Amino acid sequence: MIASAPAPGAPHGLLAKVTKVVGETDHGTEVQTEPATLNALLGDDTAKGEVPVAPSSFTVDKLLPDVKVSRSKTGAVRIGPKDTAVPLGSLRLDVSAKVPTAKDAPATATASVHGYVQIAPRVDFAYGGAGANAVPGSAYLGVSGTWSSGWTLKGRAAAATGAPLRIPFATLHSDPVLQVGPVPVVVNLDLTCYLQISGDGHVTVDVQQSLKGGFKAGGAFDLAKGWTPVSSSTMSSTPLHASVSTAGHVRTVLGAEASVGLYGTVGVTADLAPYLRGEASGAIIASSDQGGAGAKGTWDVYGGVDLSGALRLQLSVFGTPIVQRNIPLGSLHREWKLAGGSLPS
Repeated sequence: MIASAPAPGAPHGLLAKVTKVVGETDHGTEVQTEPATLNALLGDDTAKGEVPVAPSSFTVDKLLPDVKVSRSKTGAVRIGPKDTAVPLGSLRLDVSAKVPTAKDAPATATASVHGYVQIAPRVDFAYGGAGANAVPGSAYLGVSGTWSSGWTLKGRAAAATGAPLRIPFATLHSDPVLQVGPVPVVVNLDLTCYLQISGDGHVTVDVQQSLKGGFKAGGAFDLAKGWTPVSSSTMSSTPLHASVSTAGHVRTVLGAEASVGLYGTVGVTADLAPYLRGEASGAIIASSDQGGAGAKGTWDVYGGVDLSGALRLQLSVFGTPIVQRNIPLGSLHREWKLAGGSLPS
């Protein structure tokens, strides 16, 4: 059996069974291998851990030009024009992006999004062994952590045609290693941070939201139920500024797609999507006794969070029965009102 931490030739770690020794080469011993499972290696051992992912361990690829990355490992650092504090052990990405503006929008209603995501993720792993040739009694794999974000949407975004416009702005990758006795268990964590805009192209907004809280997504296994999804969120937000003019609706998301796996296989996918949406309804009211016409209506701004995802067949790396199809995490949805008012006449 071979269980290796990330190394040249196996950047995501390696878990394999040697099936044949081919011979000696100038580089060492050449062998043939086949995929192995954790129960064959860990046997009846047990392990459980929630391991924070060090900000310095992330490889970050910027997908837009106006993306700034800051990390903190020990103590706190302060960044930005308002001297914002970045907590211990977090990774922060600031982004600014212009989004398509409605064709009939005035020059003062150019659409743009500015914001940041700050995340301190943990990888969660558990294994309860029942022997090298037996299905484990329990297992767990997932991602959790704390999240904070803030973003401003201004202007009149163009109407969405079909699916909402999604703009990835950074990808993050890390391979934290959990040591179970002498065995390195390699967990692969990938995050894609993105902006998403949808609307009817009529509403003009100037809204700002701050959001923070915790999240958890993963899969749990036991002999009675098999693999079952786990998902939760404790996020809440506060409006820092909100105004809406003209009737219509718009929705913006500043979120992250995550995938978690072992030794290069993806076992859990999750999409954490905190959002901000505004809507307004009204009509032009003509008055015969007072003359002229005016607008009459109301507007509301809401914050919320969606969490969705799936358990994948590669979870069989634990030595559990193969998942024959993706198992949805289920759709977690929460929404709250941030502000409201009347349309300007």
